[in-house]
Amino acid sequence: MKRLLKGGDILIYEGDRFSCLKNGFLGIDGDTIDYLGIEAPKETYDQVKDMTGRLLLPGLVNGHTHTGMSLLRGLGSDLPLKEWLFDTVFPVEDRLTDEDLRIGMELSLLEMIASGTTAFTDMYMSPGYTARAVVASGMKANLCRPMQSFDPDEEPMTCRRMREMLALYDEWNGAAEGRICVDFAIHAEYTCTEKMVRAAAEEAQKRGAGMHIHLSETAAEQQNCVEKYGLTPAQWFDKMGAFNGRAYAAHCVWLTAEDRALLKERDVTVIHCPESNLKLGSGVADVPAMTDEGLTVALGTDGAASNNNLNMVEEMHLAAMLHKGVRHDPTALPMDQVLRMATVNGAKLQGRTDTGVLAVGKKADVIAVDMDRPHLAPCIDPLSNLLFSAQAADVVMTMADGQILYENGDFLTLDRDRILFEARQAARRLLG
Repeated sequence: MKRLLKGGDILIYEGDRFSCLKNGFLGIDGDTIDYLGIEAPKETYDQVKDMTGRLLLPGLVNGHTHTGMSLLRGLGSDLPLKEWLFDTVFPVEDRLTDEDLRIGMELSLLEMIASGTTAFTDMYMSPGYTARAVVASGMKANLCRPMQSFDPDEEPMTCRRMREMLALYDEWNGAAEGRICVDFAIHAEYTCTEKMVRAAAEEAQKRGAGMHIHLSETAAEQQNCVEKYGLTPAQWFDKMGAFNGRAYAAHCVWLTAEDRALLKERDVTVIHCPESNLKLGSGVADVPAMTDEGLTVALGTDGAASNNNLNMVEEMHLAAMLHKGVRHDPTALPMDQVLRMATVNGAKLQGRTDTGVLAVGKKADVIAVDMDRPHLAPCIDPLSNLLFSAQAADVVMTMADGQILYENGDFLTLDRDRILFEARQAARRLLG
């Protein structure tokens, strides 16, 4: 199908900056953008959609989340990370059935689609269920089965988690016409043995897959690793070979200047998760220092149990303001950098070169924000309104690969009522 979106303002990316094409035309042929301009195209389209009053921008990329944790939303609030994770979350996760995981993942997809996310990077158990839900939803995802091992005698190729990780790659990498990619994952330095990390890194490199880790999330994690190995977590993972291929690291709150230089040298993408880091009291990552030093930084929500939502519009809003306040500098982390984190850099993290921007030849991953609302008027600067005024509920269309997934409150690929009903039933079962 050929579809033309006409009359909307379009955010385009050129020369590391976003600019606005007023009252533009965006043409789509199948899954690909084939026209972009201020004049109406000469060729005919099967469907013409009036986007007057809408702001069109690339679909948002959630660089780090745990979709199955949506059923744990609100669990263990007001607890520090270690107590929240080991004493509260892990015991409930042990009770999750495959059916619970499926329901939690589908609930996450609903939430992300409705708030303008077209692609996400997931680290969680039983990702095969997520893969099937992603296929049905029309979204894009980089899926990872995280490696954890506390037994120093456990052998990599007899480890259940390693077998599941390899099987996931074999079955799902490149599925759904490339909408699904499979990367490898190591949960964290403090939850995995050296033997397992080395083995996972080697297997990822053999396949050209990415490596997804949690890194330097808390001060205790950073300090304990130094005391244990004489190395920071970044240095330890590098020694294990985890950064030898495409790698991306979530949180990075407590990196040293030497850590940042190492990640820059290895071209590791940092995933900034400001809401989760604030809620768990982990701190604030020095993202302005990272960007000033040339690191690639993407944006993620983390899981709904520690955020407590998967709202990338809200995540952009907080990221855009947080560092100005921390640094007492209104120029810290400019608007272009924030939107780049949520689009261009998220696509790079996922290894996707055909998306992240609106341009001819790129995939039609497009969202529309309704700018005709009181809190978005007047629209002096569309980018400023998007980052500082817009809400997730202002997203009125979400499209991936040219397919409309969500429009004006209606989910076109997922059964909203069934998923919400099953989610509430599962939560009662799990939490009483």
